[in-house]
Amino acid sequence: MPLALLALAIGAFGIGTTEFVIMGLLPEVATEYGVTIPTAGHLVSGYALGVVLGAPIMTILGTRVSRKRMLMLLMGLFIAGNVMSALAPTFGLMLTGRVVASLAHGAFFGIGSVVAAGLVAPHKRAGAIAMMFTGLTLANVVGVPLGTYVGQNTGWRATFLLVAGLGVVGLAGVAKLVPEQPRARGVRIRHEVAAFRNVQVLLAMGMTVLGFGGVFAAITYITPMMTRTAGFADSSVTWLLVLLGLGMVGGNLIGGRYADRHLMPMLYVSLGALSVVLALFTLTAHNKIAAAVTLLLIGGLGFATVPPLQKRVLDQASGAPTLASAVNIGAFNLGNALAAWLGGLVIGAGLGYTAPNWVGAALAASALLLAVVSHTLERRDARDGDIATTDTTTETATETATDTVPAGAVRRPG
Repeated sequence: MPLALLALAIGAFGIGTTEFVIMGLLPEVATEYGVTIPTAGHLVSGYALGVVLGAPIMTILGTRVSRKRMLMLLMGLFIAGNVMSALAPTFGLMLTGRVVASLAHGAFFGIGSVVAAGLVAPHKRAGAIAMMFTGLTLANVVGVPLGTYVGQNTGWRATFLLVAGLGVVGLAGVAKLVPEQPRARGVRIRHEVAAFRNVQVLLAMGMTVLGFGGVFAAITYITPMMTRTAGFADSSVTWLLVLLGLGMVGGNLIGGRYADRHLMPMLYVSLGALSVVLALFTLTAHNKIAAAVTLLLIGGLGFATVPPLQKRVLDQASGAPTLASAVNIGAFNLGNALAAWLGGLVIGAGLGYTAPNWVGAALAASALLLAVVSHTLERRDARDGDIATTDTTTETATETATDTVPAGAVRRPG
């Protein structure tokens, strides 16, 4: 594997860290700015909405410059946003910094995937893309817990400066190691947009929004839930996030392994089990051991949906996958924003820190319903297509048989 993939993985590691680390620092940020924890949760939803908007916009703009230059520009944007967050004197400016950093997220993974695939032989492309995304999964095991530990012991601003430093390393790696690639030619944005007229593409993105949103409803407020409900010490949040990250890595590997062979059954099992486990979390969150085990399961089941959901979109938009792929990354974050907002609402309504788990269970169950609808429509269309093909074949055969009867011959019935 080329060293250029290491540069892409470092960038992915930094992006993954800044996306998720805020969840372990919400109480510290809320205290410094004098806002409630639900209000601080806007830092999660704001970032997610920035990804939703930035993914298609930055991907389209990226067609005007070389891919290497675009990756460098995206990392520069990421660095600027994290420095702004670290130095922000007010909550509003910190939120602005989070949004600025988020604009690089979707396009970096979309363009980076194309670059990674182009660095290796065709039969190694999946491995190259997986290596880049390893940075994102490792962020949940190493980056987020480490950032949370640093933030709780030296101040949360130091965490965002550390993440900005990761961005600098990633930028230098891209500049040094990623080879120049020509600007994409013949890109037809109208053709890419046309993919969104496909009902199956929209249903797949709906599953993405609701399914992964169910995970974020719970983990956005995981720190107050674990410390104020389960009774863990603040210092325990770090290893709890490691546990969550390990579940995510394992779930991602399992989902990726079975997505090619049994995509829809994999979605049925993971989404159904996720909705049940999230509902149970309202009970298990009151016991330390049960809460820790449930957290591991949520991470595993949640990320087991990611490969099949992404592949579902790519399969249904096979004729124009570039923009659809980037937008689906935004769809994951739209679900994150929706879930964080709804979780904040139920907490603000006085229903307690476990109430977001019910929101998550409802979202995951809704995604399962969409999966059933999508698969049913797909099978119906396939059946109708088979019937139409059979009818056409029969009609052609009949016409052929008729044409072979000699002129003047008497045709007998049957």
